[in-house]
Amino acid sequence: MLKQLLQRPVIPVIVIERADDAEHLAEALLNGGMDVIEITFRTAAAAEAIERIRKAFPDLLVGAGTVVTPELAQRAIDAGVSFGLAPGLNPEIIRFFQTRKTLFIPGVMTPSEIEQGLALSCKLLKFFPAGPAGGVGMLKALGGPYASYGVQFCPTGGVNLENMNDYLSLPIVSNIGGSWLATQQQIADKRWDVITQQVKDALAMAAQRSER
Repeated sequence: MLKQLLQRPVIPVIVIERADDAEHLAEALLNGGMDVIEITFRTAAAAEAIERIRKAFPDLLVGAGTVVTPELAQRAIDAGVSFGLAPGLNPEIIRFFQTRKTLFIPGVMTPSEIEQGLALSCKLLKFFPAGPAGGVGMLKALGGPYASYGVQFCPTGGVNLENMNDYLSLPIVSNIGGSWLATQQQIADKRWDVITQQVKDALAMAAQRSER
């Protein structure tokens, strides 16, 4: 799963209020060329949305975000997630996913948290909140002491279409996470065509970076 995820430069970070919108959202992403999604556990609909997407689109990589408690970790596993994420680093949650042989991506912001993640065998780390934490400049600085350990970062928080390639141009950045790809309002308004176009725009932007 880690290898598959590293091949996908953009991960949509989704807050979904109605599980009934799950299949339509997944289809909109797929129509734009994106086969990965992170459903955050910020709403009561998250677990059901994950289950519905997994059933309707079994080839889609479905992750659970904001997994910050053991209860949410169990719900994510029960829903059949491909991977899990959190804004912070909780050793208990990491070990829970590891014992279930499921990829987990903890959130970090400091050198101490990076070292704790490495000690727990986490090579892919979520850098959050990327913008307020120093953005590209901070990641460049972190790359100096840690790049040789094979660590990769997925910055999320303040990342958008305009600055995504600034992050992706860094060797230690494997992918970025973005909530702009499908906002809560767009999902509520069922703007599937808009979401599909935003996905296409993001993937086209990432391709430009790859061609340089």
